[in-house]
Amino acid sequence: MNIDLMRKVDYFAGVPLCALATPFVKLASLFSSYASKQNSLTPRKVLFIELSEMGSAILVDPAMRKMQTAASAELFFVIFKGNAASLRLLNTVPVANVFTIRENNLWNLAIDSLRFLLWTRKNKIDTVIDLELFSRYSALLTGLCGAVKRVGFHAFYNEGLYRGAMLTHRVAYNPTLHIAKNFIALVNAALANKAERPYSKTIIDDSEIKLARAPVVESVVMAMRDRIREEFPSYDAARHRVVLINPNASDLLPQRRWMPEHFVTVMRDLLANSEELLVLITGAPAERDQAENLKKQVAHERCINFAGKQTLEELPALYQMADLMLTNDSGPGHFSSVTDLRTFVLFGPETPLLYGSLGNSTPIYAGLACSPCVSAANHRKTPCSDNLCLQVIKPEAVLSQLREALAKKQPTSSLKAK
Repeated sequence: MNIDLMRKVDYFAGVPLCALATPFVKLASLFSSYASKQNSLTPRKVLFIELSEMGSAILVDPAMRKMQTAASAELFFVIFKGNAASLRLLNTVPVANVFTIRENNLWNLAIDSLRFLLWTRKNKIDTVIDLELFSRYSALLTGLCGAVKRVGFHAFYNEGLYRGAMLTHRVAYNPTLHIAKNFIALVNAALANKAERPYSKTIIDDSEIKLARAPVVESVVMAMRDRIREEFPSYDAARHRVVLINPNASDLLPQRRWMPEHFVTVMRDLLANSEELLVLITGAPAERDQAENLKKQVAHERCINFAGKQTLEELPALYQMADLMLTNDSGPGHFSSVTDLRTFVLFGPETPLLYGSLGNSTPIYAGLACSPCVSAANHRKTPCSDNLCLQVIKPEAVLSQLREALAKKQPTSSLKAK
């Protein structure tokens, strides 16, 4: 399903379904022997719901690890099937504990939703944390999954999306706080031993949102070098410095894409000023044709179309080999944060204050008066069809930061080169 169809389904089906489900959820809570003990129950089997954003699977990792440490809880996760690979970068949740929902059509979505409700009961989930920003579909999964503690964001008196009474622990979403800290607030609410209105009346320090590092296997690094040589036979790991360019962004918010011609200008300039530089255009297999078009425009032998040449799980190895990456505000900006790769992320419709990478990352952001134009309040849908917030970021301004970073970075010859 495309994004607009998913939004329509979430509204036209979600509102009446939440209204219908609310009395049944309330009634079930009244008859639950644990209802009066919700705040005294220590979470043991905790389910996180994050469906549509691959980057959020990384941003929630500090919150999941806090739940593991604080409550010795077993973690579970539900996510759309197309995004599930993002959970395997850090493997905080065992693969056996991940439930995937097919989002390709309404029939599969409905079937998998019913299967999910059976799966949660089979695994005796006692706590569910809905990470979605006011999605009605995730609210229904939360309310009907059978968990005693049901934690999520609630609008209270703010303008917000109607989601019925699916939650037992209603957390005030803070639009001035980084989303990773908002996720920590959800965990704090689940761990609270007394009722609050609203949850969560806690201070969240920056140290709580530090990410773990993804393990990198040397054999995967070697395989990645071999794939580069397939595209550029004279590649020498001891001599060439690799720069990654990710010109793509998901269809969820196409306004996040910087101008293709700007990427071309940046790649041409970098290659013209360094004989040691190798530029790899990265992306998913479906983005290979777009990458090939950019490569042809750059028209340089050291510009390589590398889209689809690696799996998501192999990205940490590629990132370890590279000197830096330039990317739109999309998944790779967060995937690189589990490594030490110097990353530059172009922001426009969203703000790095809320969605910035937690890694070795620098946001490039113009900060127009209209930006950010997407938020939880508008279901992350903007009327904008002219993303001036990115158009005003010119190649020279980006190049000056990339050149400076390359000058400071030690050549990759300091790594093992074979």
